[in-house]
Amino acid sequence: GNLEIHMKTHKGEKPYTCKICSKSFAQSGSLATHMRTHTGEKPYKCQICERLLSGNLDKHMKTHTGEKPYTCKICSKSFKQRGHLSAHMRTHTGEKTYKCKICSQTFMQSSHLSTHMRTHTGEKPYKCNICNKTFVNTGNLEIHMKTHKGEKPYTCKICSKSFAQSGSLATHMRTHTGEKPYKC
Repeated sequence: GNLEIHMKTHKGEKPYTCKICSKSFAQSGSLATHMRTHTGEKPYKCQICERLLSGNLDKHMKTHTGEKPYTCKICSKSFKQRGHLSAHMRTHTGEKTYKCKICSQTFMQSSHLSTHMRTHTGEKPYKCNICNKTFVNTGNLEIHMKTHKGEKPYTCKICSKSFAQSGSLATHMRTHTGEKPYKC
């Protein structure tokens, strides 16, 4: 029953595997929620910020309450989720438990391995709802969205020209420095 399913989390058993990215889960419901990261389905809506979510509204609500019940015994840093504390602990140990089966690169967090796997599969599950451009991770999508919003937070201190992305400013700076880092 439920106790047997729960005990799998303590034994490290993860019999449910995603056919798309090979990530494994202890519970079938966790796999079902994970599958939404590939389909883009977001059936839940936060009543506070109206953000659409693929799952676990309880976890999301902690972003509004500020509650951080999990504390590192080494450095006293606190976290909203137990999994975030577990991932943080590896920064103290240097342990990289997640290994890519294709190129053998190792990672401290399973989410970093999942994102890395997209370099092999070509998957880009995050889509701009304005121009339909797709991205490997949410961070790149958020950076891209600045181009639609007209946000240009990166300003050249020499000529005051502004850019949406820090990389664009770095490239622009070469017009002032004369640096040519690439050879023909």
